[in-house]
Amino acid sequence: MSVVAEPPATAPGTTRSQRVRATTAWAVALVAWSLVIGIPNDTIGVTAWLWLGTVAWNAGAGRDEHLQFWRDWWPYLLALVVYWFLRGLADHTFVPVHYTFPIRFDEWLFGGTTPTELAQQHWCAADPCLKTTPPRWWDTAFTTVYASHFLVALSIAAVLWVRAREEWRRWMRRFVAINLIGLSIYFVYPMAPPWMAARDGYLGDVRRITSRGWSEIDLGRQNLVLHGMGNKVAAMPSLHAGIAFLVAFYAVWRLHSAWRFLVLLYPIAMSTALVYFAEHYVVDAIAGSLVAILAIAGCGWWERRRGRAQVPDGSPPS
Repeated sequence: MSVVAEPPATAPGTTRSQRVRATTAWAVALVAWSLVIGIPNDTIGVTAWLWLGTVAWNAGAGRDEHLQFWRDWWPYLLALVVYWFLRGLADHTFVPVHYTFPIRFDEWLFGGTTPTELAQQHWCAADPCLKTTPPRWWDTAFTTVYASHFLVALSIAAVLWVRAREEWRRWMRRFVAINLIGLSIYFVYPMAPPWMAARDGYLGDVRRITSRGWSEIDLGRQNLVLHGMGNKVAAMPSLHAGIAFLVAFYAVWRLHSAWRFLVLLYPIAMSTALVYFAEHYVVDAIAGSLVAILAIAGCGWWERRRGRAQVPDGSPPS
């Protein structure tokens, strides 16, 4: 399948030296910001930094082209902000929080013990497993994979916006769709993650150790615009796993290299990190993969239907 490129990757009027100087300055500023304040973490903050990256890349472009970014992005960002606010309200319903189903499912898959308990017993290097325990190298690796969730999908979108606008729209539809599908499930099926189930006596002694991997490198994440609307029972499905699967499935679908299947290691690593850190059960990650497939298939169906509707004689669109 061909990719429609609009506008070209090299904007008219941007010289190579301009691009090198501008993108280097942007990268230095982003690294300094991340070290002093924290890695951008919320949707608006990440998008603002990505916009500055597109400005640097097309440094020779006019003001109108730089502002076109926001004219294109605002409907999708609005949908993501609505998702963020409603996600924070999804645990304020009269639906009871579910505890036992995911525990029993994971026990059934793994011979009577949840993989979260097994992973923390064998990998945590401490008894009890605490987030204050000095991290091992795999803790740092898994925390890095976990934190990538807040950056990867929007970074892919920014690259596609620069290189291929129609492909960017296709990606953003699926990204917004998976968030909204997950949101609808959070309202009807609030579910406690493993760390909460352990705290409330439903599961063995497991701890939430997500931040431990970065505890000795003095690196953190910082919400710049959107703050304080978390939902502790938004565990089913895992959108951390779901968006990682979306990235992988989309790459396998759209790329042509034989190496593209290696990207499937990303959702596997993400799911492993989530289970080890007691953020999610295996069943949550499985549900995330199914939601990713639903978003891809649903958006594909809509695009095909919309394409046929735009052709008066019913013949396939060019």
